[in-house]
Amino acid sequence: MPLASVAAEKIYYVERGARGAPIIFVHGAGSNHLIWGLQLRVLGAIGRAVALDLPGHSKSFGAGRATIDAYADIVVQFLDALKFERALIVGHSMGGAIAQMLALTYPTRVAGLALIGTGARLRVLPQFLDGTLTDFEKTCAQIARAQFARPDDAQIRKLEKQMRAGAPRVLHADFAACNAFDVMNRVGEIRAPTLVVCGRADAMTPVKYSEFLGAKIPGARLEIIANAGHAVMLEQPEELNRVLSEFAQKL
Repeated sequence: MPLASVAAEKIYYVERGARGAPIIFVHGAGSNHLIWGLQLRVLGAIGRAVALDLPGHSKSFGAGRATIDAYADIVVQFLDALKFERALIVGHSMGGAIAQMLALTYPTRVAGLALIGTGARLRVLPQFLDGTLTDFEKTCAQIARAQFARPDDAQIRKLEKQMRAGAPRVLHADFAACNAFDVMNRVGEIRAPTLVVCGRADAMTPVKYSEFLGAKIPGARLEIIANAGHAVMLEQPEELNRVLSEFAQKL
């Protein structure tokens, strides 16, 4: 089981591809590396595709973090542990917030950004933020269903199971970190080549969030994917893989 020593904690990761530039996949709140399974296979043919579990998530040890800044520090230390000087950072939802913070705080470590279903500010519905502590199982079910444009019971159950396997306090802290995140006045400072992707029917981070990123980050490319909600990597994996591959190859 591949584990990297980061901040006195053990971080689990999966890697595909032995050559090429590093491509780091960062999952969202309460999620884990499994969300990227369909992307790792394809991007592993282009570079060293690596998906990690953030601390306190799935197979990683340690405690979850309470701020996006703290998670960004973990990811840059993860790059150090794997001896990656720079990487393309692919982030979904909270992972996209972490990617933005990396680009703002550690610009020399970021070769490019792929921001998927995220925003420069992430506000969490009170029913989700409070529900993680008051009714964890019901809230996980609601969150899982909200990820998809078209209900797919098998996918919803799978996502819900992954979320429920985590600790309520970790999911709550993730959502609290998202709720406090706001770099709307700073995203214009990002200089890394950037791809912004959003599902057309994303109800959790609406298209307007991605349109803002696309307009404010210099040179950013915006891709809106039809027939997809928040979990675009699960609903439209082939289309997401296509735009990610094109972007990575140009880098």
